[in-house]
Amino acid sequence: MTITAAQLLEIVEAELAVLDDARVVAHVRALLVSPNPVMRGWDYGAADEAYPCWSVLEHKASNTGIAYCENGFGPRNPWGLVFLGGTEHMSMGMDSGWFPGFLDAYFDSSAASDLPVWRVFQQLEDEYPGRPLSAEGSWDSTWAEVERLRALNPDNRYHCDQSIYRGEA
Repeated sequence: MTITAAQLLEIVEAELAVLDDARVVAHVRALLVSPNPVMRGWDYGAADEAYPCWSVLEHKASNTGIAYCENGFGPRNPWGLVFLGGTEHMSMGMDSGWFPGFLDAYFDSSAASDLPVWRVFQQLEDEYPGRPLSAEGSWDSTWAEVERLRALNPDNRYHCDQSIYRGEA
């Protein structure tokens, strides 16, 4: 099946509908672009193999965006973090940058670090994300606190995450 620009926007809007945080919804909507296909190299196939990937979100400050591609890592993980330009090879990148949902990609993107939605978590056993230890804060200040706690208590597991959205693949 070949997806259309209108269908892509419907998918994004359906994912945004599950969020209660108006800051995130407004931020995403401000970065959305009219979906347009961009040919991107597929580094895991034949030389010069490329697929059309729909650019959906652009974060010009970091020269990154979110694209949708039915080939390559799709259909299992069709939402990917990509560069907008300025690189010699505009490839789809690695599998670690591709996700099952749009919001999964957004919260792993540079764009999401603009918002003060980040908290310090202490991971207990195999429970993720674990126990929140801080109020929401900026990306940089939250990571600074994670590093401080890791230095004080190296036997504990601390990380930076948000608790607004937890996608279940």
